[in-house]
Amino acid sequence: MSLTIMRRIKFCAGHRLFKHGGKCEHFHGHNYVADFFVTGDTQDTVGRVMDFADLKSKCKGWLDENWDHSFLVLDQDDNAIEALRMVKPSRLFLMPYNPTAENMARYLLEEVCPKILEDTGATATRVRIWETDESYAEACIDERTGLVMSSYDADSSDR
Repeated sequence: MSLTIMRRIKFCAGHRLFKHGGKCEHFHGHNYVADFFVTGDTQDTVGRVMDFADLKSKCKGWLDENWDHSFLVLDQDDNAIEALRMVKPSRLFLMPYNPTAENMARYLLEEVCPKILEDTGATATRVRIWETDESYAEACIDERTGLVMSSYDADSSDR
């Protein structure tokens, strides 16, 4: 039997969606919320999959160091990269794909979580990124089929 815990982390970041064709192609930012769902097959002597404080430290630590108060941009978006590098000081995080909420969840699940949870006995199985109070996207791992992407948007006009 697997047991799952979840930790919510808030952070602020800017981005733009390269070649979006709409208003999200402009620089803008969000007060994001990231939900990390972590599963384990065993519990420690206290009865936990993982201490919530440790999960917070690992997830928030990575977000604070890399995404919080940074601009997330596609690594091929030369115009945005050049503009952001002219600002001193500035924080820039290059993404291997457009920084949509879906891709941010995917990046955290596939790239970040395996590294930060290494040697904990726990595995991230789902990451949800809230872009607004009404809209989120999530990436989850299905052991049978691999990565599954789902997106939920209560009001698509906010995006």
